Amino acid sequence: MLEILQVKIQIMDNIFEGMDFGPLKEYLENDDVTDISYSNNGQVWLKTLSRGIFRIENPAINNAFIEKLAFQCSNVMGKSFNAAHPFLDSESAELRMNFVHDSIARNGIACVIRKTPAKIRLERNKIINEKYVTEDVLDFLITCVHGHCNIIVCGETGSGKTEFVKYLASNTYENEKIITIEDTLELHLDRIYPNRDIVAMKTNNIASYTDVLVTCMRQNPKWILLSEVRSAEAVMAVRNSISSGHYILSTIHADKAASIPNRMYSLLETNQDIEQFLKSIYRYIQIGVYIRGFQDKQTKKFIREIAEVTEFYVTEDNQAKYNTIYKKTPDGRFYRKNPSKYLIEYLEAQGTKLPNGFINPAYDVKSDEDDEQVDVVVQSAQNRPVNTPALNQNGIIFE
Repeated sequence: MLEILQVKIQIMDNIFEGMDFGPLKEYLENDDVTDISYSNNGQVWLKTLSRGIFRIENPAINNAFIEKLAFQCSNVMGKSFNAAHPFLDSESAELRMNFVHDSIARNGIACVIRKTPAKIRLERNKIINEKYVTEDVLDFLITCVHGHCNIIVCGETGSGKTEFVKYLASNTYENEKIITIEDTLELHLDRIYPNRDIVAMKTNNIASYTDVLVTCMRQNPKWILLSEVRSAEAVMAVRNSISSGHYILSTIHADKAASIPNRMYSLLETNQDIEQFLKSIYRYIQIGVYIRGFQDKQTKKFIREIAEVTEFYVTEDNQAKYNTIYKKTPDGRFYRKNPSKYLIEYLEAQGTKLPNGFINPAYDVKSDEDDEQVDVVVQSAQNRPVNTPALNQNGIIFE
């Protein structure tokens, strides 16, 4: 089964080479463009890394052209595209296209093209310079990868979850075997690192997540990367992988890092005991990351940033807990807490220590009303230098 999947991936590399993309070619060759959407009898919308989503005017991209493109795709894929078969999905190694026939899309044929290039768009200097996350938190996350933490990245569609997982994966040790499991190919780690021990697996209507995972276990990987957790089968694949001693990097749709375990439970299609399930997730997933994407009102640029880093753990008295180590608010304030002793002990057991200076006694301030640790604001929206701490209701704020 594995050999057949790899051959199919090689064939897909060149599947669209003979197609005429005409006026779309300039956008497909532009590295800043990630998605192209066509609808409503001539509207063309681009999604870019720098500007987000915006409309362009290009009269050459019209219903007749998109219909011609769809028929080219249907011929290449050996599928029909007509009123009897109104949906068409086509996929190459770095391009994914979806068409809806005008018998269903009543205001004209609809098309979405997504680019999935075999490259890592994020790198350290870019992350720091664009204030994607603070340098100390970035070093902390890399340490968590070196320490074999199971990490789930969440956020909205288009926020950059997959790109950040690819960046995290690039920090795994070179001698650690990686297996990627996807229903649509987006990670491309096998092509980015051709000299590493990486196997790219793709699920389909013959080989489900469960089937592929069984084969995956026999391949003896150190890391298993699932492109996205969006089904009950994928949730169980994650849980079964981490409970059997493999390490996971994956993504999920959730509105904050602390919601990841509950979001996973909501995807289950069984009446499994919620407390038992959540404890298993809190026990085996160490880190959740929430990525936020938005368009800056002043610069009009599309901003992606890590808004939350949260750890999960089960206490000695069997209580499921989470601790938000890092949080950035929309107005630019950074809130920090120290990691729990459970994460520190986990990393030490893996032969890894936290970066020097990451633990700060100031972050351990306690509330007067109870023994709960409270948030500490460590930087203002204007990124002014840290001077004298002043205690307020949020903890310690440096301004």
